[in-house]
Amino acid sequence: MILRFLGTGTSSGVPAIACDCRVCTSTDQRDTRLRAGAALQFIDSRGQDRVILIDATPDLRQQALAAKLRRCDAVLFTHNHVDHTFGVDELRRFNVVQQGPIEVFADAHTMGHLRRVYQHIFEADRNVNDSFVASLLPRLIEPGTSFELFGLRITPFKLLHGKLPILGYRFDASSREGATIGGAASLLPLAYCTDVSGIPPDSWKHLRGLRTLVLDALRHRRHPTHFTLGEATSVAHEVGAAQTYFVHMSHDVSHEETDAELPETMHLAYDGLVLGESLGLTAP
Repeated sequence: MILRFLGTGTSSGVPAIACDCRVCTSTDQRDTRLRAGAALQFIDSRGQDRVILIDATPDLRQQALAAKLRRCDAVLFTHNHVDHTFGVDELRRFNVVQQGPIEVFADAHTMGHLRRVYQHIFEADRNVNDSFVASLLPRLIEPGTSFELFGLRITPFKLLHGKLPILGYRFDASSREGATIGGAASLLPLAYCTDVSGIPPDSWKHLRGLRTLVLDALRHRRHPTHFTLGEATSVAHEVGAAQTYFVHMSHDVSHEETDAELPETMHLAYDGLVLGESLGLTAP
């Protein structure tokens, strides 16, 4: 199993349009950040390659090409914002390659957004022309209710993005099937928490006993809907995961100097970073 960071930037990406700051003009490729999303790639208990996307960013086509992704078995959406959902149209290419539909998982609020924005997909019979659109299977999920997928137990849980309730995800090896996913021991249990400014009391239990934590850390200055780097570091200390990687960084954060100042078990993620064992999967 590997976790591949497809994008680690905030909603404007880095470099930002019309910005000449030192991060936006940096020659360090780790300072170039597409919109935040990730892919879990693994071989399931039946020997089948699997790819689960976390969010579908506006940069998904570019991200998939860079990562050489050749399939997508499911998409887990954290929330409805543009930088996490406006790549849904790109999923149609995976439909063609796989000759089948793709399951998309979201809470009721985000699913309503997807159905409204992508009416041409979810109500394709109303299209004027018989268009080339994605084939998606909507799956409603609720915070705190786990589900099984390809040998993983996935638990969505509530986070706060300012005043907006969104989803984080915890990944564990499936107990129902007794499946063993190769390489998972180096990553699981894993929690992915992007776009978060607060953790409700009842959600802390989903952050216990982690090996890997992925956590929002927008910038150094305070922000109403995202953790600052200092706040994220404090949360990471309390969680105590074996390894923590910060994502969704703005152009206020220089990779080299910031990463050097972090505690030993914490790092800034960067686009293209791969965690875990590849087991024949190609990592750049």
